[in-house]
Amino acid sequence: MRYYYFFLLFTIFNSCQYFEKQVPSEKELLQKELKSINWKEVDEYPSFVDCDKLDEKIQRQQCFFDSLTQLIQEKLQLDTLSALYPELDTIEVKVTVFPNSKMQFEPQFPKDSVAYDTIKIDSILHARLINFPKVNPALKQGIPVKTQFILPVIIKVE
Repeated sequence: MRYYYFFLLFTIFNSCQYFEKQVPSEKELLQKELKSINWKEVDEYPSFVDCDKLDEKIQRQQCFFDSLTQLIQEKLQLDTLSALYPELDTIEVKVTVFPNSKMQFEPQFPKDSVAYDTIKIDSILHARLINFPKVNPALKQGIPVKTQFILPVIIKVE
């Protein structure tokens, strides 16, 4: 019987709200969750429809970069860019994939690139780099996000 009273007393103290825990507010929970997210990386990289068939994330990413590089090289080999600038063998292209699946291309030139007519190269690139296949945007926590990366594109193949 003595143990029964002890158990009853123990149950009463634990069931009371003397030991009430502090519940964090909604803003605190939101701030904690936002701090835990790595905003520098995406959960899924942009991809073409053909690359979506691959199972692993790294393979899909590599497929996207390889396919995009190949498409850009094919489009630029049709032009006289290598004839106008024979010393230019590689261009770094800043690719932006927007959440609405649109892509934007901007050539990146070194700061001391006075040897090139950057405006002319830029206009050639904008004229050639159109009509790409549909691209699925990058995803962060299931939401389409804007991504940017610099892609080296070889112009002159020897």
